[in-house]
Amino acid sequence: MRFRELAAKRRSVRKFTQEKISQEIIDSLIETTLTAPSSKNTRSTRIAYSDDKIVLAKVAAMRTTGSAFVKDAPLVFFIMGDDSVTDLWRENCAISATILQFAAEDLGLGSCWVHVNGRPYSSDEPEGKTAEDYLRHEIPALAPYRILCVVAVGYPATETHPHAPHDDSDKIITL
Repeated sequence: MRFRELAAKRRSVRKFTQEKISQEIIDSLIETTLTAPSSKNTRSTRIAYSDDKIVLAKVAAMRTTGSAFVKDAPLVFFIMGDDSVTDLWRENCAISATILQFAAEDLGLGSCWVHVNGRPYSSDEPEGKTAEDYLRHEIPALAPYRILCVVAVGYPATETHPHAPHDDSDKIITL
């Protein structure tokens, strides 16, 4: 599939089948994700993944809104940055997460990014505990790194379709 087609087709998927994702596909996703460009080639992105239902349940509980669907995903990736390498770890991770989502789409998988960094654990307490604090406590192996997001991945439970064409001309500035 050509990139423009891939970009047009990719949609956030929150409902997955329970079909297990092979280790070969997981390895391919990781390999592709790690090709993402990074600031000054610092390669600060770190990736963890899990298909363990206990881990998925912990991820689903990291926020009171927006993450519950992860418990039913067959696989989740943690996109993290080593902030001792660069202060641009967030940007590097965002690029990596995007590459991961396109790689998943290219392999017939669906995905959905769930933001972690800077997001509150509870929407009722926006200045309280954060989703990142929660995850680093519940899954200690993540603790040395900063967590930008998690990306749930799996085979879509329903067919997705590209967004309808729309006029974005108001978003373009010609200088």
